[in-house]
Amino acid sequence: MTIAPPNDNETQTTSPNALQKLSHALKPSTIAAKLGHNHSNDKEDGTHIRTSEDQLGKQEQRTERKRAEKEEKEQRTQAERQEVEHRRQQEDEIAAKEEDPEMRARYGDLEHPDEISLLDDVVKMSAGREVTFRARIHTQRSLSSKLDFVIFRHRGFTLQGVLSSNCSEHMIKWVERLPDESIVQVSGLLQPPPQPITASTDTQLELQVQSIHLVEPSRHIPFGLYHGEPPPQRSRLHNRTLDLRHPSNQAIFKIRSRILRVFRDTLDDLGFLEINTPKLQPAATESGAEVFRVNYFGRKAFLAQSPQLMKQMAISADFGRVYEIGPVFRAENSNTHRHLTEYTGLDIEMSLQQDYHEVFHVLETVMKNIFKAISSMKDELHRVREMWPSEEFKWFDQTPIIPFTEAVQMLRDDGRDVEEEDLSTPDEIRLGELVHQKYGADFYIVDRFPISARPFYTANDGHKSTNSFDMFVRGQEICTGGQRINDPIKLRESMREAGIPESDMEEYLSAFDWGMPPHGGAGLGLERIITFFLDLPDVRLASLFHRDPQSLPAKSASLPHPDADTTKPRTSENGDLPPLENLIANYGDATNTSWLDDRFKIWRDDRTGAAIGYVPQSNKFCMITGDPLCDEKQKKEVTLRFMAFVKQELKLRPVWMLVSEEMQDILANEYGWRTFSCTEEQRSDSDQADPELIQNNKEKKGVYKVKEVDASDEVFRKKCDERIEEWKAARDTKGKQVHLTEIAPWRDMEHRRYFVAEADPAHKEQSPEPNGASTKSTSNNMDQPVISTLVVLTRLSPSKGYQLKWALDFPQSPHGAIESTVQAALSAVPGEPVTFGAAVSENFVSKHGVGKLRARFMERTYRGIVKSMALDKKAGFRTKFGVRGEETYICFPKGGLKATELGEIVKFFE
Repeated sequence: MTIAPPNDNETQTTSPNALQKLSHALKPSTIAAKLGHNHSNDKEDGTHIRTSEDQLGKQEQRTERKRAEKEEKEQRTQAERQEVEHRRQQEDEIAAKEEDPEMRARYGDLEHPDEISLLDDVVKMSAGREVTFRARIHTQRSLSSKLDFVIFRHRGFTLQGVLSSNCSEHMIKWVERLPDESIVQVSGLLQPPPQPITASTDTQLELQVQSIHLVEPSRHIPFGLYHGEPPPQRSRLHNRTLDLRHPSNQAIFKIRSRILRVFRDTLDDLGFLEINTPKLQPAATESGAEVFRVNYFGRKAFLAQSPQLMKQMAISADFGRVYEIGPVFRAENSNTHRHLTEYTGLDIEMSLQQDYHEVFHVLETVMKNIFKAISSMKDELHRVREMWPSEEFKWFDQTPIIPFTEAVQMLRDDGRDVEEEDLSTPDEIRLGELVHQKYGADFYIVDRFPISARPFYTANDGHKSTNSFDMFVRGQEICTGGQRINDPIKLRESMREAGIPESDMEEYLSAFDWGMPPHGGAGLGLERIITFFLDLPDVRLASLFHRDPQSLPAKSASLPHPDADTTKPRTSENGDLPPLENLIANYGDATNTSWLDDRFKIWRDDRTGAAIGYVPQSNKFCMITGDPLCDEKQKKEVTLRFMAFVKQELKLRPVWMLVSEEMQDILANEYGWRTFSCTEEQRSDSDQADPELIQNNKEKKGVYKVKEVDASDEVFRKKCDERIEEWKAARDTKGKQVHLTEIAPWRDMEHRRYFVAEADPAHKEQSPEPNGASTKSTSNNMDQPVISTLVVLTRLSPSKGYQLKWALDFPQSPHGAIESTVQAALSAVPGEPVTFGAAVSENFVSKHGVGKLRARFMERTYRGIVKSMALDKKAGFRTKFGVRGEETYICFPKGGLKATELGEIVKFFE
């Protein structure tokens, strides 16, 4: 990345005195006195190469053998598949000759859909009805070539069909070949079976199949939904769409839907108003350690832990009684059977007339209506219990209400060591068993929890207890509720004790300053209600597509250019070497993007299409930068072939710079090279910038405007080119510059994005030029916006994200414009890793083969160069964006870079 703002009064002119000292230090006599001569050993180096060649030869043989075995297996599988298809085609040809058109029309692919009924309705019809419906094939049972039983399933309902004497053998064989889970359209006659049906539970009638047509086949299902024991839960959840088709799961979500309907209906009848609160919030509502942070246009935001704050604000707005059904996000790394990172919250909030018990009296009514509704769903409960057996759920008109202190005593009497702060999960479960033994109830309330177990907004009794409660189902918590603090003074005091800054809660606090009535509320977890009522083994089963700490696993990113995949063998069809630009987008890091510069030569590997960029220098050195552009597993073999090219054709000494830890290991371990690090790749996540530091009031006031632009616009490019020339002219006054890449923003526009800040000419506020210089822009008319900055993002490999390739702060740009432009670019790629490019490191690290004396001398030399050329100047700017250093390495063969030749590295970057 190039960042060289000309608005800084400091110069980077190289100090002649420093260079004289450095020159003296690099004299052969000086070095010999300190270190002694250390010449290269060509024989030893050749041994390393031969050893690597032998190892690579064996590796290539193993790779080729595995590839041949895989290809042979694929050919064998393809041949078997073709044989099956050929046999089926022959059978179809025979059937076409032997069957009349009427029989042929009764099966096959569906061409013209008929009017159809739902299987839900068909299972309720009486015998003698002719029906047509669509369903999936749940399973089949073939007894002979003339008798086949098929279980049809749709939305959890099942019906047995039979193909017998009224169907041809060809028709029965065709149906037998249909895979489970295929969608078919079936017509037939409902009739009593000769013997009672045991395979299907929704009707005691069976369907005499008259016709069956394929609507859509299933392919490659990981498991069936009928035969034998169900697959492990992990496998089912991993293939959730298929798992949800099972009748037991269909029943769970019918119950879930009914709960939501009853929750709404009951609260509507009690005078509550449904609201919807935003899920992006400016501050954490419970605990800062348990929130998901979001990059909100460069500012901090959080996914809502609950609608708590907004519910209370609605009460201050005189809504009286409100409820909400919506998502809740908890960043708790809890991999238990009862925790999710995203669940559906059922929340209420209400003004209080007397005390907080009004809240749980409302909730009692709600929960008992829900329990009654679930208990009435006999068929659904039966289906769930077929998969997950459970006891009947018991509740009473008079719900047991147990004070927290009494609950603690019950557990202590049971022999458990319980603290008076809160109840652990095992304690809660055991308490549920004790309550069931004592009261016979599976639903109860624990009242008056201690202050330490409740959030900052909970009202207390002036002692150790709060006006709050929990509701439990089968010994597991489903709800927390209570009275809230409505006095703004007490609320602020509670916030201070909890360490919550008022500045993050200004809007919330204003609702109390303007007068907040006494109020209370509660939050319930829908998935927990379902799980614990049905006694399911895991709360994930009650979520359609669950989210827990293991969800959204990192996946190997697909290559943006599959045609530039170096792991694919080069054939006559893809013999052309892939473009360098596409290789960078597939495998590249920041350093690789400099290979597009004119001074770089590109070596290409004919076998893989890989690339390596190098620059011949001083008729002695081959200066190489960055890792090879290829798959990680190919770097060793590609490096071997490239090194042979350097030795045999270029006949130059290689110096490999700015390579990764992995590449350094290859050069050190395979070739015995000397390696050290004095540079680093400065990386950041796109949401790591400090918005308060970067957000500029002048942008808000219209001094400049930041936007992304389309670089295909020739007029825009021309204006930018003029500004770039002005920038270069200002830079040239500062003496020698150290950089890796030249300014050429219009190369490879396919993989680049462009951002500018345009200054309003009506605003005269501009940064002064160094030494009082005045630079006039000729690229814009006086009444047109002036391009003040240019920031270019370049696409790197999927794992590296983007490079901030250039950040150019043009002459006379408004103060802060470059920071705002960089922030806009980072915000445009949320969640992506971003590198600012290479920079000098604070430390000199000897990694491999560099002795202590030599390392100390090299470190002193390095620090002299850094200081004399001000190479660490970029660091201050980049720290605003949360960069972190990742070591890169400089590598050379033993004796390949003498201490007197260290200046060649600096020369390469000048």
